[in-house]
Amino acid sequence: MYMAIPHLLFFTTTRSGPGRRMESLLAQLERKERGRLRVTRIDPEQIGKLAERLAVTVIPTLVLVKDGMPVARLEGRSSAPQIERMLAEHLPDGNPDESLAA
Repeated sequence: MYMAIPHLLFFTTTRSGPGRRMESLLAQLERKERGRLRVTRIDPEQIGKLAERLAVTVIPTLVLVKDGMPVARLEGRSSAPQIERMLAEHLPDGNPDESLAA
């Protein structure tokens, strides 16, 4: 049976200092979780309808979408442990070898 891969939407702008600081963390996460998670950066100023539909009012915001529905979110600057806790119950089976916070 096919299971859709969860999708982490990263709402940020080029002017967001906290968002810029999270960029490398999320790039590392995307490499680590390849095959179990997709990460997409979204500028709400350019794609306002999606941000509006998901009620994104804080930049940066992470919204985890699974099976087409938002299932978790973090608003503001987030740390590796916070993101890992949010993702833990939603990612498909198969533990990666290393921690994102390492």
